[in-house]
Amino acid sequence: MKAMEWKQNQTILFIGDSITDAQRRELPFRPLGQGYVNFAGHLLFARHPELDLRIENRGVSGDTTRELKARWQADCLALRPDVLSVMIGINDLWRNFKPVDEIDKTHVPAEEYKRNLRWLLEEAVSCCGCRLVLMEPFYFCRDRQDPMRRQLDAYLDAVRALAGEYKAVLVPLQQAYEKLMDRVPENRWADDRVHPTPWAHAWIAQQWLSAVDG
Repeated sequence: MKAMEWKQNQTILFIGDSITDAQRRELPFRPLGQGYVNFAGHLLFARHPELDLRIENRGVSGDTTRELKARWQADCLALRPDVLSVMIGINDLWRNFKPVDEIDKTHVPAEEYKRNLRWLLEEAVSCCGCRLVLMEPFYFCRDRQDPMRRQLDAYLDAVRALAGEYKAVLVPLQQAYEKLMDRVPENRWADDRVHPTPWAHAWIAQQWLSAVDG
């Protein structure tokens, strides 16, 4: 899809899990957090200062698509975004390899993940008529035979298919990472292969802006 055409006073909503959240509710980092939303949002302000854009962050740490469905009305539809950027899915997969104590935060199989994500997008488009941006979930791992990396492909396929179905702008984060992974050690991207270091958050913002803002 072509880059976004911005208009005056549009609301851009970023929503997802901890990578989007990035401590957005802690006093020093309000309201956009200290991650990619902060970088992308403020660069977007700087590129288009005349438009008075409104940037909202509704990331929640630990979310899978199930939790996102449960808060979709309050954290998405009620805000009536003009542009909706969604990055969700790594917890859906990761819970199969790193369980947590919360009984409701369990592994979400790829088939259910795709159904959940389609429901979220359909609700948003039907209610708000918003333009969509889908960000690939990513895993900073060089080993393509790593079990979690192998299973990630099904989740990536779901995001890419839905991006085509809904004519969304796709931010191909896993693809972009894999072009660089042989040159940059895993631990420079993230200590746990999932939660980005500060510069990696800036890199994600750069990928978002390149896809969405040209």
